[in-house]
Amino acid sequence: MMDYRRVDLNLLVVLDALLDECGVTATARRLGMSQPNVSFALTKLRAQFADELLVRVGNRMQPTTLAENLRDPLRRFLAVIEGEILVDRNFYPLESDRRFVVSTSDIGELVFLPRLMEQLTLEAPGITLECRSMSPVELTKAMAEGAVDLALGYFPDLKGSSFLTQTLFSHPFTCIARQNHSLARPGWSLEDFLSLGHIVVAQRGRSQELFEGRLEQLGLVRRIQLLSPHFMSVPLLISGSDLISTVPAAVGEVFATMAPLQLLSPPMDTPMISIQQFWHRRVHDDPAIRWLRGLIARFFLNRDPSMRTFPTITGTINRDSAEHPAAG
Repeated sequence: MMDYRRVDLNLLVVLDALLDECGVTATARRLGMSQPNVSFALTKLRAQFADELLVRVGNRMQPTTLAENLRDPLRRFLAVIEGEILVDRNFYPLESDRRFVVSTSDIGELVFLPRLMEQLTLEAPGITLECRSMSPVELTKAMAEGAVDLALGYFPDLKGSSFLTQTLFSHPFTCIARQNHSLARPGWSLEDFLSLGHIVVAQRGRSQELFEGRLEQLGLVRRIQLLSPHFMSVPLLISGSDLISTVPAAVGEVFATMAPLQLLSPPMDTPMISIQQFWHRRVHDDPAIRWLRGLIARFFLNRDPSMRTFPTITGTINRDSAEHPAAG
């Protein structure tokens, strides 16, 4: 059996052309080669296959029995090389039916997806976007295995040389309370804040840990009346009671559209939440994921969706702007 590692792919291209053209001159013209180079390639092919492959009959060269038997498998082989291995790596969003998997929290879907889905409808109507919420361990494994394309939000556990990140924006925490609250109002005191009943939402997104860590750092203790993993019940609970909650500003803006709530600055300094998009190094050069990263950056790079006025976005940006390895 012939050792495939010793076969020159370029020679197979020449053989395929020779079998079609049945002549050195015509093959040289077709491949843009010189006649001596085609003749030299034929000599090497004859040595490798231990067969004449083409023999001269009159003014033409005719394939041998072996060459005839090679014709169809050779064409199939070259078609696989061209169509599946040397495939065009450009990404054409208008023509694509790809499914992208993005990890984000429930509230991340509320904040980011409306703008993304609107633009996908225009630029890539055949694309499907699947959102998943995972624990840090699950997410790290899923991204390493290619089951998740991007993580979008606050993910402090995605760090190390295997992950790349682009910071999109930072935004503050806000307190939400019902309108006409007797204590929760502009200029309220830290004492009022601590005395009220609080709803705390503990989700996988981990941003709440930033606020809890700040309270611990300041030595402050508040009265927690409800601890829940779910965001969606919070607006109704707050609007119908004297309870308050401290949430990311983007979350507060969404909640204010769902119930009669007011947004208040916390009566202490609070950390900013860094919102980023993360991807694994193994997909860094994937044209489709580069396009998706660019689309997200186009809408959210240096644009905080917690702003009440969000300008119409036009134009494009450098798709690699501010991309760097995740810290840690």
